[in-house]
Amino acid sequence: GGGVGVDQLPVPPGTGPEERVKVRGLRRKISEAMVRSARTIPHFSYVDEVDMTELVELRRRINQEMTARGQAKVSYLPFIMKACWLAFTDHPEVNALYDNTTDEVVYKKYFNCGLATDTPQGLYVSVIRDIPGKTIVQLSQDIIDVTERVRAGKASRADLTDSTFTITSIGNIGGLFATPIINYPEVAILGVNRIVERPMVRDGNVVIRSMTHLSPSFDHRVVDGANAARFTSRLKGLLESPGLLMALLNTQL
Repeated sequence: GGGVGVDQLPVPPGTGPEERVKVRGLRRKISEAMVRSARTIPHFSYVDEVDMTELVELRRRINQEMTARGQAKVSYLPFIMKACWLAFTDHPEVNALYDNTTDEVVYKKYFNCGLATDTPQGLYVSVIRDIPGKTIVQLSQDIIDVTERVRAGKASRADLTDSTFTITSIGNIGGLFATPIINYPEVAILGVNRIVERPMVRDGNVVIRSMTHLSPSFDHRVVDGANAARFTSRLKGLLESPGLLMALLNTQL
């Protein structure tokens, strides 16, 4: 149309010292991706707290086993990825892309997980492929390998493309929860936060439990609030009962 858009107005010089730095390369790409996501996707976030105590214990025991075998330890992420895959069964709309050009929702029957990866150059989304087809141990190793390649600038095309849903781990630095920006053209992203021991009330008693927050964001064109709540609730249930999670996966480690 006619007039100058608000985003086209120049920023005038201020009254104190300042420095202007051209946004180039990866930072420019990140910037464009974030703007496209925020502009075209009506975001909303939903936060729930999760009692990870049983999963913390299960992982501790698995890692004792792994260490005894001289193998690398497993992280929490593979369990979370697997829980997402199970939750997609009832909520296929969460593992999907939105095609703005045709106004179609593309439901993905497979799951490649984007992993927001902090590198010295800036934010990349590494892609861990075929979540359903791999064990917890394989996924854990995959995460280590792919993340290493991306950080070293040696990522292949497969390491950076075709994710269907993204997880961003924000907890290693601190904080309670976040409102992540969706990895366009996906329709959802899951923020995973730090696990901290907190006093909780159980059956009228104060007990110490390992707690975390999940903070997913959704595309409101595709996922309604109630479905977002149900999806997150399913994730919470699976992560709080890792025995059930493993049984439903019917998988060997």
